[in-house]
Parts: sequence; C-alpha cells; structure tokens
Amino acid sequence: MTDTAIGPVDFVPGSAGVPSEHSHHGYISDKGKYLNRLKRIEGQARGIHKMVEDEKYCIDILTQISALTSALEAVALGLLDDHLRHCVVDAAQAGGEEAEIKLREASEAIARLVR
Repeated sequence: MTDTAIGPVDFVPGSAGVPSEHSHHGYISDKGKYLNRLKRIEGQARGIHKMVEDEKYCIDILTQISALTSALEAVALGLLDDHLRHCVVDAAQAGGEEAEIKLREASEAIARLVR
C-alpha cells in the first residue's frame, strides 16, 4: 500500500471568491478533490485493517498508520484553510457577533488539530 500523502502545500484550495452571503462552505469549489482524497484514505484504512487481520509485521502497520494520519492531517489543513479564506473572512468583513463566533470556532478547530 503506497499512497502518496498530499501535504498542506500540495493540497491547494480553489481561489474562487465567494460573496459573504454564500449559502455553501468554502471548500465547495474543491469538493471533488476532498471526496477523492477521502476515498483514498478509506482504502488506506481498509488496507491497514487487512494488514492486522493477516498479522503483518508491526512496523509495516505503523508505517501505514503514519501515512494515513498524514493524509487526514492534509485534508484537515486544506479544510481549515478554506474555512479561514471564506467563512472567517466573510464574517470578519460583515463584523459583529458573527465575526467573533467564526474566529472563536477557527481558534478552537486549530487547537483540536494541534493536540
């Protein structure tokens, strides 16, 4: 199982501008890329499951878990970047309580990712 993880630099979100009253999320322009990446991640997880079933060497399983973790982190960072560029920027431009809520949500999401 040799899936090349997409790093945060490689997983570049779209740059299409979305008006502040948009009805969908910032990642919508890259939805296909996210879904394809998540499908590959699902395959990686199934592969790890099979490795354990087949009693493969521990270090080989740990290597695949590391690759899976990196792949998930890359998706998370891409989604976070999209969220900051669209949802948070739109809310900040609008100002008020919505801006504070979006900033707090982003800060909390970052804190969860770095734990």
